Formats: sequence, structure tokens, C-alpha cells
Amino acid sequence: MNAVVLAILIMVTLSLARVSVVFALIAASLVGGLYAGMPVGEIMDAFNNGLGNGATVAISYAVLGAFAVALSRSGVTQLLSQKAIAGLHLDAGIPHRRSIVFTLLAVLLAAAVSSQNLIPVHIAFIPVLVPPLLKLMNHLKLDRRAVACVITFGITAPYMLLPVGFGSIFLHDILLANLNDNGLDVTAQMVPMAMVIPIAGMALGLVVAVLLSYRGKREYRDLDLSHGDETPAQAARHLKPWQMAVLTFALVGTVVVQLMSGSMVLGGLFGFALLSVSGVFHWHEQDGIFTEGMRMMALVGFIMISAAGFASVMQESGQVETLVESSTAVIGDNQGLAALIMLLVGLFITMGIGSSFSTIPIIASLYVPLAINFGFSPMATIALVGTAAALGDAGSPASDSTLGPTAGLNADGQHDHIWDSVVPTFPHYNIPLIAFGWLAAMML
Repeated sequence: MNAVVLAILIMVTLSLARVSVVFALIAASLVGGLYAGMPVGEIMDAFNNGLGNGATVAISYAVLGAFAVALSRSGVTQLLSQKAIAGLHLDAGIPHRRSIVFTLLAVLLAAAVSSQNLIPVHIAFIPVLVPPLLKLMNHLKLDRRAVACVITFGITAPYMLLPVGFGSIFLHDILLANLNDNGLDVTAQMVPMAMVIPIAGMALGLVVAVLLSYRGKREYRDLDLSHGDETPAQAARHLKPWQMAVLTFALVGTVVVQLMSGSMVLGGLFGFALLSVSGVFHWHEQDGIFTEGMRMMALVGFIMISAAGFASVMQESGQVETLVESSTAVIGDNQGLAALIMLLVGLFITMGIGSSFSTIPIIASLYVPLAINFGFSPMATIALVGTAAALGDAGSPASDSTLGPTAGLNADGQHDHIWDSVVPTFPHYNIPLIAFGWLAAMML
């Protein structure tokens, strides 16, 4: 068995067994490295060298978590939720619950899509926008697994299809550049066109998740996100109009500062600082609130840091290239089988690395010569490489496509990362991506 495949299987098995994902990643790194013939010292050096790649995102999440808890502590989220619940008569079991659910899901989908292009903050919006909506979701008895699928689609599909914002980076700066650097002659206009069919598969998975898999009601408890001198409900009673204005300015300012500086850390700090001086919570509470917010996001941060170390070990082992070479040995001259195996190998590679952006340089250097050799057209090759790189992103325990939704939906501790984010998104997106990616490779 290839070391990469063994490591991914260990990581997934341990994660499904409810072992900490951080522990699963470290254990999988050690086993995979040892199986590849690397000494323990070399494995740890590679793991440690990769840790820095995830540190920036981890600290960004921690600061945004502090800002999200500060918003909750101000009482504004409690106030808005109460008004929405009362105004919509949700406690009375109204008959138009489904229409409200679909409206809420549409708003979250629009926010997720906009985060990739219109307001390119990526997953930074989730810890700020989603926690205030949790009580509203609770009264709607909305299954959070459906919400996870909606957000994951919104932060994944746009960059694979629309050449704007993060999509411009994925499609033009990374995918197009690596394809042409490895001997393919394609233009910028061809790339999004080749990805239409695979994205159609993801859209089908989204429809199935929302309308079939998770359409039923699910019970959750109403829990406060933070605890201080007052509960959020008590704090909401004495919010002054000018403090509401400061809260609005803090939300807008957080986005503006991030876009201007390119730093989620500075954006989160700006918003937290404004709330601290506004008087919406006592000054002596700010250290506890900041710590509580960082604690809420700590698991997500450590998973992303560990995933970067795991990816570094897998790349240093040299087993990624071996995996592709051994896979091609069983293909023969069957073009359909070649496309399927290339997609499956891409699934394993991306699940380990956790990022389709980081996977493309590896995939393209190995797949472009193979695709040319098997007689795939340039459009088919684009679809193969793009889909193979994106596969696994939506179902990896270490991907921001699953960690992002968990960061918001688990703010009150009632949404499990593996069973409520990873497991639901994996079949609904990766299976359709394989099927429609294969279809695209054979048709184009």
C-alpha cells in the first residue's frame, strides 16, 4: 500500500472514531512517514517545518472568535434573535417554517458566495455571521448539517467556476499557470468553461442535501456563547442607540480593515477594540472575553496547523509521485479508467493536504503529461486537473471548507466537526464531483 493512502486511511479512521483530529493528523504523519522509510527525526523535521504554513490562519481564526464572543456578550445577537423569533412567531409552530428556512439558507449561501468574490474575506465571515443566527436556527429546528452543506458549497464552488476574487487566484494564477507550465496550451477563457460540468455535480449534491438528506427537524438547546457579569439577555436590555451604531461600525470596519490590510488578524482586532471602548461590556471583562473567544476557535486553529505539518511530511516522503506512477500501471490504454483513477488519486492527495489551492502544483506536474499521453483534449485535461485538485477539499477533516462551517455552527458546542460537517459534505460533493468530473473528461 502507498504511504499516502495508508496515512489518509489512518487519519480518517481515527477521526471517525471520534479521536481528536489533531491527534489523528500527527499519528497519520508518523505512520505514513515510517511506512515510506523516513527516519523519525526526518519525519518530525518535515512536520515542524510545515507547521508555520497554518499558523497565520489559526491566529486569524482565534482573533475572529474573540470578536464573535464580544458581539454575543454585548447582547446585540440575543436582541436580534429574540426579535426575529417573536416577529416570525416561531414558537407557535407556524406553517410557513419551510419558507423561512429556505430564505435563511439562501442568505447564508449568498454570503458564502460573496465571500469568495464580491467581498473576498473567504471564511472570515463565518465566526462573525453564523453564531448570532444559532438561536434562530434552534427555534426553526433547522438541521445544522444542511447549513454546513450550504456554506461549504458557497465557499468552494465559486472559486472553481467564477474567475473573480479567490476564483481568479484558483483558476488563473494557479490552475492555468500550472497547466501551461507543464506543457499544455490553454487560454484563460477555457478554464471556467471546463469546470461547468463538475460544478453542476456539486450543485446537484447541494439540492439533495437540503431537500432530501437534511430536510427534517433537529432539536438543539439555546445556549449562551459567553458568560460574564451579565448574561447576553441582560446586556441587551440596556443597549443604547449610540452603542448599536458602534456595533454596526465595528462589523463594517472589521471587513474594511481586513480588505485594506489583507489581514484577518488586524480586522478582528479592530472590531474587538471598538467593542471594548464602547461600554457594551465592562472593561475588566475584556481579557476573559478575548480568552473565551480564542478558546472557542482553538481546535480549528490547531487542526489547520497540524494539517500543514501532515502535508509537509507527505510531500517530503516522495510517495505522492509513487502513488500516481503505481496507479497508472493498472490503467493500460483505457481512457475512461485513466480518468477515474486520476480523480480518485486526487481525492486522496487533497484530503491529506486539505487545500485544493496547494494541491494543484503537485497534481498538474504529474497529471498533464499523463492526460496528453492518454489523448485527453486540453478542455478535458483542465476538467481532470481542476476536479482532482478540488476533490476532498469539501470532505477533508483538515480543510477550511469544513473547518469554516464548524467554526460558526459549533460556537455553542452542539455541532461535531467530523459527523456534522465532514461526513455530510463528503458524499454530497465528492461523489458528484467524481461522477461529473469523469463525465466532463470523457465529453470535452
